[in-house]
Amino acid sequence: MIYSFPFFVNSETEILILGTMPGIASLEKQEYYAHPHNHFWKIIYTLFDKLPVASVFEEKIKLLQANKIGIWDVLENCERKGSLDIHIKNHKPNDFKSLFKQYPNIKKIIFNGKESHRYFIKNFGQIKGITYYVMPSTSPANTMSFENKLKKLVNLF
Repeated sequence: MIYSFPFFVNSETEILILGTMPGIASLEKQEYYAHPHNHFWKIIYTLFDKLPVASVFEEKIKLLQANKIGIWDVLENCERKGSLDIHIKNHKPNDFKSLFKQYPNIKKIIFNGKESHRYFIKNFGQIKGITYYVMPSTSPANTMSFENKLKKLVNLF
């Protein structure tokens, strides 16, 4: 069984980015989007004109929070061989009902890939007052170029 990380959300958070479940590299480092070829942090730093990407995880979180963005995963735990979402079995979703009650300023969810969206919809459906967007997965398993991933996100933040 593998477990997700705690959320990084605060009272200012308006946008929540949701992955499905941390991959092996992230689990090893205990940091969101830690695989060196994952485009997530490069995209965030490019969108907010803050390159180069910080090497310290806490600095990355500060940039998100300064822009009213939080991150979490749809799933609390699951069984999975490797890092691919297609291998997820026996999953349990995170407690979004409590999260949205505690942080009512969240009005937009951006799903990092189709699978996170699929798992969320399956477990929670459409939540009133929150707009959903699906971005291309930033995972290295998604072979779309960095430039094309970035283009699809420019207007979401």
